[in-house]
Amino acid sequence: MKKTVDVIQSMKRNGQKIAMLTAYDYPTARILNDADIDIILVGDSLGMVVLGYEDTRSVTMADMIHHTRIVARANTTCLLVADLPHQAYETAEQAVKNARALCDVGADTVKFEGNKPEIVTALVDASIPVMGHVGLLPQTSEKFRVHGRKRSEALLIADDAKALEAAGCFATVLESIPEKLGGKITKSLQIPTIGIGAGPDCDGQVLVLHDILGLFDRSPTFVKQYANMRKEIHRAVTHYKLDVQQGRFPDDGHSYH
Repeated sequence: MKKTVDVIQSMKRNGQKIAMLTAYDYPTARILNDADIDIILVGDSLGMVVLGYEDTRSVTMADMIHHTRIVARANTTCLLVADLPHQAYETAEQAVKNARALCDVGADTVKFEGNKPEIVTALVDASIPVMGHVGLLPQTSEKFRVHGRKRSEALLIADDAKALEAAGCFATVLESIPEKLGGKITKSLQIPTIGIGAGPDCDGQVLVLHDILGLFDRSPTFVKQYANMRKEIHRAVTHYKLDVQQGRFPDDGHSYH
């Protein structure tokens, strides 16, 4: 059975941790679906890990629609969240239009960055569930650093999270904040918190799939690498190249007769 917003919210009430990962294509989305991951995020991180951009700011609505459609084809069990990309929610009208476009190709909900309660209200009024995102905001931050170490900044992040909850977000991402702040915000909210570099006390966790698979040389310090697929793929293609060069592929078993 496909997970819903209500299911995700009930997990917080029941003390169940929420597992969320990114996907941008059919094969990996199918794997996440079969693994029964709770939430798939079609994140604007695709700009860096798939499209080769320097940051997320270059990701367009066309990019997000394309990849959301692909992931949706593979997904039958996970709640599917799609990011609204940079400058796709400058006004309430624009946000609703773009969110509907993502939902039309298979997203169950959308996510955007920052404390914009008027955008949340407009989306909720349009029957589009919304996930918030506070702390480090990759679309607008000049430097990727831990946010909330200073008391004034911590209070602002906590207030932002409360404002998004009050406006109608069903959950919110907490990115790159001290673990104590992550735990404090989680306790203060009725809605689930999904941490990414926000400590163990959040209601759930999200990571970029390419990071946990080790597909890049470097990843943030909060990432736990569960495999080194870059090494394995390099080994496989190197062996393939040698087999071709030395006439071992295709052999009799890999030829038609």
